[in-house]
Amino acid sequence: MLDKEVAGFLALLNESFPPIAAMSGAEARAATKARQVPPGNLDDVRSAEDVTIEVDGGTIGARVYRPHGPADVRRPLVLFLHGGGFVFCDLESHDGFCRQLAREVDAVVVSVDYRLAPEHRAPTAAEDGYAALLWASERHDELGTDPARVVVAGDSAGGNLAAVVALMARDRRGPELAGQALLGPVIDPGCDTPSYALYADGWFNTRANMEWYWDQYLGADRRLPDRPELVAPARAESHAGLPPAIVVVTAADPLRDEGEQYAARLAAAGVPVVTRIHPGLFHGTLTFMSFRAGAAARELLYADLRALLAHA
Repeated sequence: MLDKEVAGFLALLNESFPPIAAMSGAEARAATKARQVPPGNLDDVRSAEDVTIEVDGGTIGARVYRPHGPADVRRPLVLFLHGGGFVFCDLESHDGFCRQLAREVDAVVVSVDYRLAPEHRAPTAAEDGYAALLWASERHDELGTDPARVVVAGDSAGGNLAAVVALMARDRRGPELAGQALLGPVIDPGCDTPSYALYADGWFNTRANMEWYWDQYLGADRRLPDRPELVAPARAESHAGLPPAIVVVTAADPLRDEGEQYAARLAAAGVPVVTRIHPGLFHGTLTFMSFRAGAAARELLYADLRALLAHA
């Protein structure tokens, strides 16, 4: 049985979230953009600076968050990739979360405004994420960050991109990562695990929406690239040698099983993994900053990140 606040918030989301599966990508983007609420925690960081990063075929934006405290201290670097089904959300949608993340972990956070589907199909978003990692890793002196404490993180579709970027960094021989934090990650386009059947509808993130997201990112045939792990990280031939992982799973979520399975796959390959399963929460609740029930899960995430970075 859900907590009263959780049930009320879920009912509100189910009633008010746009019918994106019946929309074009641009329409869904506009509809979700109209729902964004300005953050109430602007003072969590010392500064937030928008930058431009060159990528193959153009440029993307990013936002660099610097926490309060001495400017001459080398801090961890967290590269953050936002969720939004590969189709919507942006720097603004996750601004409050990134500010709190920077404050609680005492890290410089670089939030990436990667290119979106369907205008930019897979694996463009992942390549943008890797390009942003290279950009940040070439500027440790400028950013005041520690090359030995670099983490890639993301929520939902951004969790997919973070997992893929971790694979890219391993396979392309750098930059070396101290960790990966995957928050309710999207892992595979199959959409056929038992949790997809159990939570297909009525739990905010629906099976129909997930199928639509994959259609936008891959095309209606959902054809994977020659290297399928650039889209579906569990399909990599090996997961050995990947950085330590924090995998956060919300139990009332179509994505629950694939998140747990990916954590188990990493652990079986010898990767140190912390898996957190939140039985009373549904998809996306870690980054809904106005949702009080998600605060404890965020606090645990920040503690896990601090512990990971303390041993890096």
